[in-house]
Amino acid sequence: MTTIGEALISLLEAHGVDTVFGIPGVHTVELYRGLARSRIRHVTPRHEQGAGFMADGYARASGRPGVAFVITGPGLTNTITAMGQARADSVPMLVISGVNAMPTLGRGLGHLHELPDQRGMMEKVALSSYRVTEAGELPGALARAFALFSSSRPGPVHIEIPTDVMVKPADGIAALLSNAAPPDPDGQAIAQAAKLIAAARRPLILAGGGAKQAEGPLKRLAERLGAPVVQTANARGLMHGHPLCVPASPSLKAVRALMADADLVIAAGTEFGPTDYDGYGDGGFVLPANLIRIDIGADQLARRPATVSIQADCRDALEALLAEVGSAAMTEADGPSRAAAARQAAFAEISPAMQAQVRVVETIRDVLPGSIIVGDSTQPIYAANLYYDHDRPGGWFNAATGFGALGYGPPAAVGAALAVPDAPVVCLTGDGGFQFTLPELGAALDARAPVIFVVWNNRGYREIETSMLDVGVEPVGVSPAPPDFCKLAEAYGIDAERLADTGGLADALNRARAAGVPRVIEITVD
Repeated sequence: MTTIGEALISLLEAHGVDTVFGIPGVHTVELYRGLARSRIRHVTPRHEQGAGFMADGYARASGRPGVAFVITGPGLTNTITAMGQARADSVPMLVISGVNAMPTLGRGLGHLHELPDQRGMMEKVALSSYRVTEAGELPGALARAFALFSSSRPGPVHIEIPTDVMVKPADGIAALLSNAAPPDPDGQAIAQAAKLIAAARRPLILAGGGAKQAEGPLKRLAERLGAPVVQTANARGLMHGHPLCVPASPSLKAVRALMADADLVIAAGTEFGPTDYDGYGDGGFVLPANLIRIDIGADQLARRPATVSIQADCRDALEALLAEVGSAAMTEADGPSRAAAARQAAFAEISPAMQAQVRVVETIRDVLPGSIIVGDSTQPIYAANLYYDHDRPGGWFNAATGFGALGYGPPAAVGAALAVPDAPVVCLTGDGGFQFTLPELGAALDARAPVIFVVWNNRGYREIETSMLDVGVEPVGVSPAPPDFCKLAEAYGIDAERLADTGGLADALNRARAAGVPRVIEITVD
């Protein structure tokens, strides 16, 4: 007899899942029954929050949904923070959990891991939450999840299976494979957009994370129009080194001036979130008056007014615009000069200290070309989110925007390294954030994930301390003593080295890359 728990593994394989992140418990034992015999790799984090962050990093690096297995109750509540980050950044994540036996649900009888309404709780965080009660419901629940991932703005989806349901027979059930796709671009909207483009003399393109799989048509449209391309943090890596690339935050005055000067703005895959467009909280961002907006989600398009809204995948919409515009579009000769002036002014606008931190990130990029840099909320990440040109589409992501979860970097980097084993993966984290998920060093070692952990150690929450001082608050609680990270790494059997400054970083990175195993580089900062 095949149980529902065993069938789950077979169905996940049919949907192309090759890795799951999770910590087994007494409430999920039956979900693991078929796992050892499957082609799916299981990675054990040291905390369920790590499982969620690993699934997130895996999804961002690979473009495929990340999957986490967690127990009911505390396992699932531990994962909620990671699900919040995934929802904020539109990351496809499937969280499969147990839940107590059906007859006990909602009765408050004090069973192990009991919550008053686990699914109700998840419906507040996940895009959707399903409870499987019979074998025949499982294929449909998975199909709906994967259809959502492929046809609209993705995010976390939750499926729960009661412990007494996991053991039910499931002989003969087959996967319902989803072929759901985003809607095709509306022809009338494309034609209206093309008329606006034909009339524009100073066009500008805003690229968000939704455009990171559309570099080809994005580049061709930008060149056709002579339009500078401003990138939010999640779009960095697109058009690296291109004369029209402006890898700078729209929160900067120089970028806002470039936007204000444009007579047409084409926004591709960006939600205009405040952490990208009003990072200083000064209220200075103004939505462009003449705006073509492209987004896969109808609900997202409805949140911001636009002259023309196009619901479609960014790649499809940009290809359709190119076909409609044709060769009639006039390339604006001053596009590269507008972009160059904006780049120069944007970099000059950030402080000398931040400029130095951007140089640190550029060192990582140049020593490890084509790398994936996964960041936590730490000073060099903040600086580079303001201005930095990465060299790999989708290769720069962090938790310093959107939901802003500390501790994201280390486990997400493990997930990314397993998703794209041929790319160098660097976790850039601070001493404060690293302590949130420090034990995931052990998970990196277990999984043979050759992540290079670069720890920016300034002995505390320096950004928070600065924020307190800026508003006249005497700093409190911002100086947690860091441990000896090198000794802790060595306790896990991971080699580590400490740098007194950033001067030796390039050599340390080369040594770490040659090792081909997890390694820690700590940089002590005055």
